[in-house]
Amino acid sequence: FTLIRNWIRAVPLEHKVLGDGIHYVKIRNFARGVGYELRSKLKSQESLRGLILDLRDNPGGIFDEAVNVSDLFLEKGTIVSALGRNDKVLSHQEATQEVIAQNLPLFILINRSSASASEIVAGALQDNNRARLFGEKTYGKGSVQTIVKLSDGSGIKLTVARYRTPKGKMIDGVGIVPDVLIPRTANKDDTFDAALRWMRKKGL
Repeated sequence: FTLIRNWIRAVPLEHKVLGDGIHYVKIRNFARGVGYELRSKLKSQESLRGLILDLRDNPGGIFDEAVNVSDLFLEKGTIVSALGRNDKVLSHQEATQEVIAQNLPLFILINRSSASASEIVAGALQDNNRARLFGEKTYGKGSVQTIVKLSDGSGIKLTVARYRTPKGKMIDGVGIVPDVLIPRTANKDDTFDAALRWMRKKGL
């Protein structure tokens, strides 16, 4: 067989209008430009009254994009911190004032395969009381690693910091616990249905 390699670009963001001003956005991964793309979609929707943000099965991606997505919904407050040895703060990300959807009702779907950058977003918006989380506890991947090269060409991967949510909760090895725990089922999307019911209760 002759195989020709090529780039396969998976669309990282899916958007649907559910009716009555409720929109659904699924972020499959935090690829470059996801924050800008979501920002553009939110600004272009005149009928937007509520948003369901689906981060299930999202393995993560670029750290800066997780910060950018979180920043769209926060006027102020901490997004995430990276703490090194002896809990020394190595980096600290704060929300800017260029909020796009400050008062928009926001519901986030997570599961045990939501990891890394998706946990940063979920933790930031939960701790700032900006979103309600539905689903399962997330995977628990929140470490900063570096590779030290050795003279023989090999290397050692070292964990140099771990991410903390705005309230100081550890992500790595712990995960983000949802506000409404809904175990995964095989035949029905109970998590999505529960989030939609909660949104309807808010009069949307």
